[in-house]
Amino acid sequence: MEITIKESTIVRPAEETLRKSLWNSNLDIVMTRYHVPSVYYYKPNGSSDFFDTEKLKEALSKVLVPFYPVAGRLGFDENGRLEILCNGEGVLFVEAESSSVMDHLVGDFSDDSQVLQLVPKVDYSGEISSYPLLVLQVTKFKCGGICLGVGMHHIVGDGASALHFMISWADTARGLSPAIVPFIDRTLLRARDPPMPKFHHVEYDPSPSMNSPSDALKPSIVSTFKLTVDQLNTLKAKASANSGVKHSSFNILAAHIWRCASRARGLPDDQPTKLHFPIDGRSRLNPPLPQGYFGNVIFMAALIANAGDLRTESLVDTMKRIHGRLKEIDDEYLRSAIDYIEKVSDLNTLVRGPHTFRCPNLNVNAWIWLPI
Repeated sequence: MEITIKESTIVRPAEETLRKSLWNSNLDIVMTRYHVPSVYYYKPNGSSDFFDTEKLKEALSKVLVPFYPVAGRLGFDENGRLEILCNGEGVLFVEAESSSVMDHLVGDFSDDSQVLQLVPKVDYSGEISSYPLLVLQVTKFKCGGICLGVGMHHIVGDGASALHFMISWADTARGLSPAIVPFIDRTLLRARDPPMPKFHHVEYDPSPSMNSPSDALKPSIVSTFKLTVDQLNTLKAKASANSGVKHSSFNILAAHIWRCASRARGLPDDQPTKLHFPIDGRSRLNPPLPQGYFGNVIFMAALIANAGDLRTESLVDTMKRIHGRLKEIDDEYLRSAIDYIEKVSDLNTLVRGPHTFRCPNLNVNAWIWLPI
C-alpha cells in the first residue's frame, strides 16, 4: 500500500489556554511511554463535505481549548518527575492519499505494517518535549473511503479519556458543544501522606521468567481469532452448568485465553505464568472521580499460577481464580496501590510495556466497555 503525504499542519488551540505544568499521578507515570495507535474507517456517505479537513482542523483547534493538556508537551519537574507542560504548542494533523482501496484493510490487522502507515510515525530520538502528544492522519482512498489514524500518548490519558476527547472533537465538528467538560486535575489520585499501602501488590512485582530461558526471542506475529456468539454462549453455558454462577464474558474469555496460551506455548507444569488485566478505577473508587476526569485511571490486576495447574483444572476453576481477584479490588485496594507505587524509589521500573507480558506471561485487555 502506497500512501502520499499531501500536507502536515500543527493545529493549536483556537484561544489562549492556561499555561501551567500539569502534575501526573502515579497511574500516569507507570503507563507505557509511547503513542497508542488506533484507526477508524469511514465509508463515503455521499455528502459534499464528507470529512472536510478544514472543518476538522477548525473543530480540533476549538476542542483543544478545554482539552488543553493534549496540545502540550512532556517535561520533567525539578525532582525529575514526568509532567505535562501545558504550553499550547499544538498537535500534528496530516492529510494523505492512497491509490489503494480501503475494504481489504478493515478488520484485518495481520499486517500491522500497513495499518501503522495510517498513523503518523513519532520520532522519539530527541528530547521528550520535541514531539506532539497527539498525532492525527486523515487518509483518503481511491474508493472514496476515509481512515482517521490517531496516536495519543498514554501519559495524556487512558482509553476512556482518549475517546472522551475524540467524541468531543466529533461533537464540535457537528456544531455541538462537548457533552462532558474535561476535569483537568490529577491531584485527586495523589498518594496519601505518608503512604499507607495495606496490601501486597503482586501486579507490580517483576513478572516470572522462563525456568529454562531460550537463547533467542522468537519474532512476534499478529493474529486475529474471531469468537462467534454461539461459541461464547457455549462457554457461558459450560461455566454456568458447572458452577451455578453467572460469570461475565470477560471472566470466561480471560480464563479460556490464559489456559489456551499456556498450552500453546508448551509451558512445563512447574512454570509460573502471570496473568495481567487492566482495571478501570472509575467504577471502583469511592468517592468516585468527577465525571470527565481526564487522565489515566487504569490500575493493574494480576495473579500467578503454574502452567500445570491451569492444564489440569477445569475452566470454572480458572474462572474462580479471576473472579476472586476481581472481588478483592475495591477503593481500599486501589488507594493502597497508589501508595504502594509511591514508595517505589524508581518509578521507571514499573513502566509497563511488551517486556511485562512476554512468555510465559499474558495480558488480557478488553475494550468492550469503551464507547467506540
